[in-house]
Amino acid sequence: MHTALHTKDNWITTPVTADLLRGALEVERTEHGVLPHRLPAWARAQCADGRLAMAESQPSGVRLAFRTRATAVELDTLPTKRVYVGAPPRPDGVYDLLVDGLPAGRAGVTDGNTLTIDMTTGAVDHRPGQPGTLRFTGLSARDKDVEIWLPHDETTEILALRTDAPVAPAPDRGRRVWLHHGSSISQGSDAAGPTSTWPALAASLGGVELLNLGLSGSALLDPFTARTLRDTPADLISVKIGINLVNTDLMRLRAFAPAVHGFLDTVREGHPTAPLLVVSPILCPIHEDTPGPSAPDLTNIVDGRLRFVALGDPAERTGGKLTLRVIRDELARIVEQRSAEDPHLHHLDGRELYGEADCAELPLPDDLHPDAVTHRRMGERFAKCAFTAGGVFTDRGV
Repeated sequence: MHTALHTKDNWITTPVTADLLRGALEVERTEHGVLPHRLPAWARAQCADGRLAMAESQPSGVRLAFRTRATAVELDTLPTKRVYVGAPPRPDGVYDLLVDGLPAGRAGVTDGNTLTIDMTTGAVDHRPGQPGTLRFTGLSARDKDVEIWLPHDETTEILALRTDAPVAPAPDRGRRVWLHHGSSISQGSDAAGPTSTWPALAASLGGVELLNLGLSGSALLDPFTARTLRDTPADLISVKIGINLVNTDLMRLRAFAPAVHGFLDTVREGHPTAPLLVVSPILCPIHEDTPGPSAPDLTNIVDGRLRFVALGDPAERTGGKLTLRVIRDELARIVEQRSAEDPHLHHLDGRELYGEADCAELPLPDDLHPDAVTHRRMGERFAKCAFTAGGVFTDRGV
């Protein structure tokens, strides 16, 4: 990885356009280059939440995909780094290189803009920075499919793509498209890199093309998200619902069930017979029986130890406050009710991906998000549930 911009006589610079990107729903041209988005502009305009804006611009599942004989590839990017007041520096975002589908390198960019966030006051300060360059060399000179997966948790503007041989958009290999929506756990939370989030791992094992609409803090049954899912071409669809509704304390049980029905109705308008999987929350002990909201416990943040605590009262469940156990029961009931008329609708209890035994072995480090090892376990388990013989995604619709 090099942080200075490079020039070389035999570099070929290829404009980065939508046909070189996969996993993005829209590509915005900026002052510096292009910024991939995972929600379209009309959807972004319907919500002024800064957390959603940050999450959807973080390119989880977004990758450059091209065919080339190049032996060297350079990419200029302008990332936006997050700094939390009082906390140790976060690691740089990871770029994963795949050649013909196999891991072939990993790099990062240390420069970039800085977004300083004060978790005690909510104040946010944005400071512009300099772009950086990452380089992959020593690649085979044969024709090959190259993918560069962008950091799953770092907003990334792409400024330039340079290679020492021409590139063309990667051909369509005829793989089915899996469209997934969920929370920060689906976006990648503490995964080791962009190809190591549980959806990316599951997609690789299942041989499908991933469109990841995991939106940190923002899996909230928003109508604009449902319409985005409705309007996005896909063969397989999953929605993972629950944790954000609890930890934001967004709604009560009375609102929850109709909102789920409405969300699924909207998705079905665009995908009437596609396999549609509703996934309930993984185990999260702090919210199993205690409603939200949750809040960060900053006591030991200077040592890099951030934990989340549930601020609700278990007695508030009688007033309709949501817990994960309540949400799981309600999602199972809703899917059972709807599946009588929708044979391609399926349900997966999230504790099949991460449950009591897993929590005892691999506890959530901050009491909310799984670590890198758990992401791998969840990806492998989801692939087994969904993509192996008899799995829900072997149902191809009619």
